[in-house]
Amino acid sequence: MTVRNVGVIGVGTMGQGIAEMLASKGLDVYLIELSTEKLSSGKQMIEQSLDKQIEKWALTGAEKKLILSRIHMTEDYADLARCEMVIETITEDLESKKMVFRKMDEICSPHAILVSNTSTLSLTELASVTMLPERVIGAHFIYPVSKIDLVEIVRGLKTSEDTFNRTKHFVEEVIQKKGVMVFESPGFVTTRLICLFINEALHVLEEGVASAEDIDSAMRIGYSFQHGPFEMADRFGLDSVLAALDRMFREYGELKYRPSIVLKKMVRAGHLGVKSGIGFFKYDKDGDRV
Repeated sequence: MTVRNVGVIGVGTMGQGIAEMLASKGLDVYLIELSTEKLSSGKQMIEQSLDKQIEKWALTGAEKKLILSRIHMTEDYADLARCEMVIETITEDLESKKMVFRKMDEICSPHAILVSNTSTLSLTELASVTMLPERVIGAHFIYPVSKIDLVEIVRGLKTSEDTFNRTKHFVEEVIQKKGVMVFESPGFVTTRLICLFINEALHVLEEGVASAEDIDSAMRIGYSFQHGPFEMADRFGLDSVLAALDRMFREYGELKYRPSIVLKKMVRAGHLGVKSGIGFFKYDKDGDRV
């Protein structure tokens, strides 16, 4: 089945990025959120993202209009009936995601692929609330979606070979990203490794070995990272990093996943990184370092 219409549930940072990327690839996107206010805010953020690309000569005004015309904002889950694939991108809460998958299962065509963008939760458990668990799969996109050409394609216990092959074809041929197959495991590959990297950097900071600025410079310049661990954490969202570490600590029971106390303090203070304007560094409204 050719994928022409894709549903995206959730208009947070990842939902916005995925919707914009899909529309730029020529697909019609049905972006679903619970309130008009959130939809309006999400649309504004997508427009800002496109405007930044125009400023950098990466996009024309006509292309921006075309991309926006393909993104259909809606509060009605019934619109998912026309989609060949639906991607869930809501917050990393198991019960909330289960509710969404129940709705998707009721409304979507039996041939539609149900996808979760989760980075730590069990695909098998999400699939268990559906009538057709073999069509549930994970596609873990990495922020920023438009710039990172990798998707972890995650197989749950009952994910069928057909669902996997169709998803891999969609990732590699339709949206032209590299798909890597992983079996279900908390944190998969990318989240598990990068969160440990960030957590160890936090311990180095706690011990007074070096400043956040110097630790970032050491890893960025010395090992060719695009961002150092602290700016990386700021861009992911410190609350998201904390949630991922907490989840892996509970699942694996190993001390190496226990979140740094510095990370917990930052989140409690509301210093979440780019989304709040301040984390380990300060950022302007466009997400650029101040």
